[in-house]
Amino acid sequence: MLKEFKNFLIKGNVVDMAVGFIFGAAFATVVKSLVTNIIMPPVGLLLGNVDFSSLFIALDGKSYASLADLEKAGAPAIKLGVFFNDITSFVILGFVMFMMIKGYNKLAPKEVAAPATKICPECSMSIPVTAKKCPHCISIQE
Repeated sequence: MLKEFKNFLIKGNVVDMAVGFIFGAAFATVVKSLVTNIIMPPVGLLLGNVDFSSLFIALDGKSYASLADLEKAGAPAIKLGVFFNDITSFVILGFVMFMMIKGYNKLAPKEVAAPATKICPECSMSIPVTAKKCPHCISIQE
């Protein structure tokens, strides 16, 4: 079992997965920064100077000046702005991944299916590749 596990690790499956996970985490950080620092400020400006990251509903009935004050008090809240930013990040990340996979599929070599038929050298009729005799001319196939 130890030998099998070693082979599994060496074959590259785990290494490829780890590299993908690390790059995915780094890419998610970049996308989150893009959404928070580049995309959401202009969207907020277009919607009347709304700072989405500070939109929240305090559940304890009190009023807080900012999200930082709410978190400092430890009050429970529905953080709409944080959720909206996360949804936007998710959509952007999904679109970028879609475009990357679409590009990869265009570059990846296409697998050509093995032919299911062959041409009989005697009568030139199409016959199954596995045929031992041609059903048209009864010639023996190699």
